[in-house]
Amino acid sequence: MIGHLAYASGSPCPTFVLDAKLLPRDEEALLAHLAEARRYLVSAGGSHVLKIALVEPSAHPMFDLDYRFVQALPGAPDRFDLRGSCGHSVLSAVVAASRSGMLPRLVPGARIRVQVLNNGDSVVCEVDRVERDGAGFTVTFVQPSPVPFGDLLPAGRPRTTLEAAGERVEVSLVNSANAYAFVDARTLGVPDQAALFAAGDELLVRLEAIRGAAADRLGWSRDGAFPKIAAVLPAEDGGIAARAVTVPRWHPSIALTGVVCLGTAVRIPGTVPWSIARESGAGVGPIDIATPGGRTAVTAVTTVPGAAAGGDGALLWATVARKRVTFQGSFVLAPLSHLQFEEVAQCLALSA
Repeated sequence: MIGHLAYASGSPCPTFVLDAKLLPRDEEALLAHLAEARRYLVSAGGSHVLKIALVEPSAHPMFDLDYRFVQALPGAPDRFDLRGSCGHSVLSAVVAASRSGMLPRLVPGARIRVQVLNNGDSVVCEVDRVERDGAGFTVTFVQPSPVPFGDLLPAGRPRTTLEAAGERVEVSLVNSANAYAFVDARTLGVPDQAALFAAGDELLVRLEAIRGAAADRLGWSRDGAFPKIAAVLPAEDGGIAARAVTVPRWHPSIALTGVVCLGTAVRIPGTVPWSIARESGAGVGPIDIATPGGRTAVTAVTTVPGAAAGGDGALLWATVARKRVTFQGSFVLAPLSHLQFEEVAQCLALSA
């Protein structure tokens, strides 16, 4: 089997892309194969690669590519979470699929339609530019029909109070592209953007405890990767500042799905991001998001409350622009010769 590595800017690690047609459909057998593939990666210096994308041409007439995300978990090569998705990995998978011949060569203006099997998302990846080693995209998460705001709140309300490590914390649980818990950083004693971006392990541990309590509230395993969590507050230059957690550390920026979820949360009255956006004057139009890794923007398009979905408003789509993916190489997984190990190691050295 051929494996591919691609890195989307802003992601905590590259994505390891595999052809789903060559893997078992049975989940137990699939995870056994993926654990073996991870052992190969670790042997070649790729223990930091924790994102896996399984792709194949879609049989659905509305899509070009079927995509399944697998979050590898630290600690052992056979630990995985299949619950959520990853926007950065979707883009990496599109580039790898094109390089491998699964998709046509990417050209500016092309639109690749991806069906996310994990959660049913529809993602349109529009090619803005093509470069020697990668491509740039505008990404839109499209809803096949308007999704009522109430369906995006897994706890049933805009805000939920959680008990975490002996403290009561108010969060907004929102599920759009991925499930996130958003908490106002100021309620955790973090006064501003500079302090948020400079925070270390103490805040990270508190956020992990809150994330665990959110998982309990949703009936999910604390040992998994979902829901995600991000601390937010008004940004210095307008918009929202966000600090997110990934597996198993601070995210260098924020996940693409996190950008989409945050942009959606801003549109839902009563949520923590909704309040912060209005405080910072960012209640309408594109939402600027400041992260330790730079700034990005998201546009979430919704119906006007009262016009649909029982009067509460509904999500139509969310778009994120200026995302770049670098293709890092392909290699044969098994059997691995010494030369092939060297090729894998060279790919991984680029991604470290």
